[in-house]
Amino acid sequence: MHTQMTPSIAVLGSISMDLVVEADRLPRPGETIAGKSFGRYPGGKGANQAVAAARLGGSVSFFGKVGEDSFGHELLESLLLSSVDYSDVEKQTDLPTGTASIVVIEGGENAIVYVPGANALVDRPYVDRVMPRLLRARVLLLQLETPLETVLHVLEQLEPGRPVVVLDPAPAMDISALPLHRIDILTPNSGELQELTREHNVERAARQLLATGVKHIVCKDGANGAYVFSNKGNQHCRAFPVEVVDTTAAGDAFNGGLAVSLASGKSLLESIAVANAAGALATMRTGAQPSLPTMAEVETLLG
Repeated sequence: MHTQMTPSIAVLGSISMDLVVEADRLPRPGETIAGKSFGRYPGGKGANQAVAAARLGGSVSFFGKVGEDSFGHELLESLLLSSVDYSDVEKQTDLPTGTASIVVIEGGENAIVYVPGANALVDRPYVDRVMPRLLRARVLLLQLETPLETVLHVLEQLEPGRPVVVLDPAPAMDISALPLHRIDILTPNSGELQELTREHNVERAARQLLATGVKHIVCKDGANGAYVFSNKGNQHCRAFPVEVVDTTAAGDAFNGGLAVSLASGKSLLESIAVANAAGALATMRTGAQPSLPTMAEVETLLG
């Protein structure tokens, strides 16, 4: 078992095996088409963000569940190779490890079917067991591939002010039941922002969420970069033009970069520049965790 360390970044979330097929296009209902390649990659939004942050030099602990199966073993091995502390990950005998079946088409766009498996059992009792370690983190990353009531329970238990909470509202769902005042930074992409608010105008959508108590909205918008909204005003942070191969985990690379920079004491805008660079670099390689960049690569892109 990996030795426990005091995390400056804690990630509570999903860990899954990504089964990736490359094809020219998505099949229509009832249709079989020939794929170009198949790969198996460690994934899950939570684990991706943990590995992203660790690869960028963060001190990271991951909290979640896997099945007692070969996928679970492989996924923990992947965390170990990236120097992520997984000593609080629990193994379930009654559900398999989560999986995501991903079809990637020309231009890097993808379609995903996610089966939570053991991720569905990241529940309130588990949170209660690991809460003392979550509270010691500087930055806490959350996503929505574990049950919403678990995220609610985490937010309710946190002290004011620390850790800094970054919630990636993906997959998009109604988050109005959450104590939104305890979210420091919400990081939807433009599609998720629309879905969260039913509002097509990005700025109006962000204002709607700020009115609920969220402190900052950072809207990830791919090639357009990121837009930052707070009660103090708006800012646009430019993207880095790169040759896109596969967009899988670009958002997770962004959140990992954001967390590492915030944990090291950088301002939000400085942190978003690092996040944008990490996200851009992740689109240049296939697969989720294999595509995640190092800090040396990010610094080269930042110039």
